[in-house]
Amino acid sequence: MIKRYYEVSANIGASPDRIWALLTDAAHYPNWNPTVQKMVGRIGPGETFRMFLKANPGHSFPVKVTEFRPNERMVWSSATPLGLIKIVRTCALAPAGPRVTRFSMREEYSGPMLGMIGKSMPDLGPAFQEFAQSLKRAAERPIRPAGS
Repeated sequence: MIKRYYEVSANIGASPDRIWALLTDAAHYPNWNPTVQKMVGRIGPGETFRMFLKANPGHSFPVKVTEFRPNERMVWSSATPLGLIKIVRTCALAPAGPRVTRFSMREEYSGPMLGMIGKSMPDLGPAFQEFAQSLKRAAERPIRPAGS
């Protein structure tokens, strides 16, 4: 079976719980992630939410949370109708030093139509880099006290 994947990682000067809070707050993804138009639903164990991307306005796709280990690892799965293309995104957090967390993300594509459709897929590498850098900026931003 043909597989295709993209990977990205970044050292982030923030705690795993701060980064995890951003990764699991569906309603606020557009505040820090410039590729997301909106997300509807909840990101939690066994939950399904809908993701709307700016690159494809008006269209969404369902994403299921298939693994959820707070502050460590989360896996999202999605597929086209009939499972012709399957997408699995894994986000992981690990200590990388004092007050530094290593964020890594891998998205893997597979399925019987990947050979044909994969040739027309754009290079998502820059979007993955933007995701990691946007997450880093948001996580490292000072937290404002309530009411200020």
